[in-house]
Amino acid sequence: MKILLTSDWYKPIVNGVVTSVVNLKKELEERGHEVKVLTLSPTYESYRKENVYYIKSLNLEMIYPNARAVLPHVERFIQELIDWKPDIVHSQCEFMTFSYAVKISKKCKCPLLHTYHTIYEDYIHYLPGGLSSYKLGAAFEKKNRCTAFQKLILNKTNQVIVPTEKVEKILEKYEVEEPISVIPTGIDLKNFQNRMSKSECENLKKKWNIPLENKVLVSVGRLAKEKNLEEILNYFARLIYEEEKQNLTLLIVGDGPDRERLEKISESLSLTGKVIFTGMVNPQDVGIYYQLGDVFVCASNSETQGITYIEALASGRPALCRKDECLNQVITDGYNGFQYETYEYFKMHLEYILEDETRKAEMGLRAKETAYLYSTWNFCTMAESLYKEVLKRQEAEKEASVWAHRVYNRILWNRKGLLKRGA
Repeated sequence: MKILLTSDWYKPIVNGVVTSVVNLKKELEERGHEVKVLTLSPTYESYRKENVYYIKSLNLEMIYPNARAVLPHVERFIQELIDWKPDIVHSQCEFMTFSYAVKISKKCKCPLLHTYHTIYEDYIHYLPGGLSSYKLGAAFEKKNRCTAFQKLILNKTNQVIVPTEKVEKILEKYEVEEPISVIPTGIDLKNFQNRMSKSECENLKKKWNIPLENKVLVSVGRLAKEKNLEEILNYFARLIYEEEKQNLTLLIVGDGPDRERLEKISESLSLTGKVIFTGMVNPQDVGIYYQLGDVFVCASNSETQGITYIEALASGRPALCRKDECLNQVITDGYNGFQYETYEYFKMHLEYILEDETRKAEMGLRAKETAYLYSTWNFCTMAESLYKEVLKRQEAEKEASVWAHRVYNRILWNRKGLLKRGA
C-alpha cells in the first residue's frame, strides 16, 4: 500500500505524537509498504528530505511550545503527493496539516483515517487571554464547546483511531458519527531492554550527585502544567519532612515550558539537592534514566494513553501513577504498580514497593511482560488491518452506490415508459 502520514510535528521534536508517527512509519516500511510523511517545516521554507515533506510555516510558540501555522498558498509538494496517489491518508493532528490531509484524500478518492491524540480542554491554559474573545479561543474555553470542534473535524474522516477506551468514550459523548477503533500506540521495546550494570548505575548517580544508597523516584516527560508535576513535588516534600524519609531522591527527566516554575516550587519546598532536574536528555539515553529509578511516578490526568507509562514498564520499573481511565489496561494495582488518588495512598503504595527488594523485582518483571502488549509490531499490525478494512468498506460503498444509481435509473426509465403509454 501507499500510505501518507500527516502530522504538525515530526523529528527532532520529542512528544507522543511524533513517537507514534515515527514508529508507525518504520514498522510499515519494514513490511514493504511505501510510506511518506507530510509535516510542517521549522522555517518559512518548504523542502523534502527523502520521503518526508516539510511545508513552510510560521512560528506560533507564543500559544503552544513548538506550534507552527501555515498560511494559504499554492504548495507544489501537495500536488506532488496527489500525483503519487496514496491508497490511505492517515492524519495525526487536527490543525495545520489536517486540511492538507482532507484535500489529498478527496483528490485521490482514498480513505482518510485520523488518530485522535489530544483532549483539548486540558490545554486551554495555553491560549493567550486576548485570543479567548475570538471564535477559536471561545471554542476551547468550555468543555462542552469542544464538542462542535471535534465533530466538525472528525466527521470529515472515514475512520477515527483512538489509543484507549477513555478517549473512545469522550468522542462518543461528542457524538462523533464516524467509526471509532481503539489501537494503543506502540513503542520500540529495543530502546528499553538494555540493562545497566551496577557500576554504570552508580556512575550515573554520581553524575547527578545522587547518594548511592538513595531510592530514586523517576519522572520522565515534557515539563508542562497539564502534567501536574506540582503534585509530585508536594507529595515528595511531605515524604521527606513529615515521614522523615531522607533516603529518597526525585529525578525529573525532561524539559518544557513549566520547568522554571517547577524549579521555584522545589526551592520553596526546601527540596534543593533532593530533587534533580536533568533537562532534556538524548532520546537514545532515556532508557537508562528509567533504570536509574526504583519507581516511575506520574500525576498527569491529561494523557490519552501516556507513552512514558509504557516505556517505564518496558524498562522493568513499577509505576505509581494518579488514577486515570487510560491506565485501566496498563497498570494493575499490586501487579506491575499502583494507581493512587490521595497522598495517603501514594505513600502507602510507595512504601509497599520499596520495602521489599524481591517484591519490587517481581513487579518489575511483570511490568516488562505488560509492555510487550504495546510493541510497535502489535501497533502496526492493528493499524495495517484497519487500513485494509477501511479500503474494503470503501469499495463496498462504491459498489452499493453504483447499484443504487442503476436502480434509480431503471425506475426513471420505467416511469418514462409508463408516461409515454399514457398510464
